[in-house]
Order: sequence, then structure tokens, then C-alpha cells
Amino acid sequence: MVDASHDTDTTTTDQLTLQDPVSRYPSITPPAEALPGTGLDAEMAPKADLGEHSYRGTGRLEGRKALITGGDSGIGAATAIAFAREGADVVLTYLEQEEEDAKNVARIIEAEGRTVETIPGDLRDKKFCKDLVAKAVETLGGLDILVNNGGKQVAVEGIENITDEQLEATYDVNILAMFRLVKAALPHLEPGSTIINTTSIQAYEPSETLVDYASTKAAINNFTKGLSQQLAPKGIRVNAVAPGPIWTPLQPAGGQLPDDLPEFGKATPLGRAGQPTELAPAYVFLASPESSYVVGETLNVNGGMVSP
Repeated sequence: MVDASHDTDTTTTDQLTLQDPVSRYPSITPPAEALPGTGLDAEMAPKADLGEHSYRGTGRLEGRKALITGGDSGIGAATAIAFAREGADVVLTYLEQEEEDAKNVARIIEAEGRTVETIPGDLRDKKFCKDLVAKAVETLGGLDILVNNGGKQVAVEGIENITDEQLEATYDVNILAMFRLVKAALPHLEPGSTIINTTSIQAYEPSETLVDYASTKAAINNFTKGLSQQLAPKGIRVNAVAPGPIWTPLQPAGGQLPDDLPEFGKATPLGRAGQPTELAPAYVFLASPESSYVVGETLNVNGGMVSP
């Protein structure tokens, strides 16, 4: 349990304490206002819970070496914090304009006594993807967890509003970068290593405003299953996590139309949006030896939204 005196909107109840999932977090009503640029966790209202004051580790990833894309905020940040508290060293990527968030996550991880390196760059850049893996291996002394989490999501009212630039950027970041990062990482992954891809409920229930984004997430599901069959005989497990409506900077920074923000997540059976820290245990499970017989699985964490 963490000191509740922190000036924060996040819970201090750890993830191992019995609690009502309906009321663990309030049903938020974000303002119908967009965040500028790609969005900063530091500027969100209400704040997202990254688990910085609540996630309690149990040594499940002791000595592991993880690379997490998009690890400066949202799901990536919560996963990085959880991995560190479970004993892993972490390299995380971020866009240069999100440095404030990256430094905050690094500070939290350093406080756990773990190695952390933050590397700015754009996943659309082929050379960056290749160099990123090399830098992670050098920093960590190896690599045995790859979390492909970085993503791009821009809501538009109709397909005619999707520019070629947006379409190509969404595919480059969301799925093509995964191919490139896996190819670069494979020579370093020993048996027992894991690859975890972030997909979405949008792969199953695509929103009319997210046609390009949703189609990339369906591709990630298929990529995960195909790659898992290829790598399983080598002792490398590949799985995915499919979040539902999770409150991250991605949403108010263009991921939802502003008018849709006040109702974000309220249509789930739990009646609320999820918080990033509620995703972290899924990534920990899939990264740990506890899931040694889980291969090619898409683990849905979506507040009860029915999916195949």
C-alpha cells in the first residue's frame, strides 16, 4: 500500500486488494475539449491512473529486460511502471513532444531501483525502429520482452475526411512498425522471451469514426496469431492485449471526437472507462513464465464488452 497523502486523483488501493470493479474508479465525464498535439498525460483532466501510487509488485519479472513502445503515457506507461515493480529493467520510446511524460515515468521507475532509458523517436521511421532495438539491447544487456504498444488514433466523421497522410501514418505506426521491430528484435530473443502486441476492442466492434484505426487493430490480431505459430517452436511466445475504452491522452488528443468525450466508456457493462493501470496486470501475466502455455491469445480487458 502506498501513502495516500500524495496530491493525486488516482487510487492508492493496490491491484491485489478485493474491490468492486464498478466503483474502483468513478465514471468520468471528461470535458468536450481536445488536447493539443499528441496529448500529454500531464495535461489530462481528469487525470489517468498509471498505477504510480497503487501497483504492487511481487517479483514476477525479476531480472527481465523489456522494450515498450509508447511508454511515456497511458497503457505503455502503466505497463512500464508495473514491469519495473515486478523486477524488470525497461527501455521506453516516446515522441519528442511528449518528453515531460517520459521523464515522469522514468523518475517513477528509477525510484524502484531499476534501469530505465527513454528514447525519443517516430515509429514511422524505418531506421529508428532498427536502431531502437540495438539501443535497447545495449542499454539492458539483452532483450527478452518486446511490447508493441505505440499507436496512432484519429477520429473523423467520414472516410472522405481521412487524408492519405493520416491513413499512411496510422498504418505505419500501428502495424508496419510491429513487423519492423519484431524483425530487429528476433536475433536477440532467447527461448522464454515474449512479444506482446496492443490491439483493441475496435478490432471486433469498429466505431464509424475510427475506420482506419480499427482496421489496423484487426490486422494486429491476425499478425499476432500468425507470428505466434511461427515463433512458438523457438520458445518465443506471442500474444496480444485488446483494451476497451481506456482513459489515456490518445482519447482527448484526437482519438475521439470532442463531443463524444463526456460519455467515453459509459456504455460498458461496468459503466465507466478503464484506467491504464487496469491493463498493466494483463501485460505482466503475458510477459511472465506464469503464462507459459498461452500462445497466440488476445486477452480482452474492456469492462465487459462482448468480443469473440
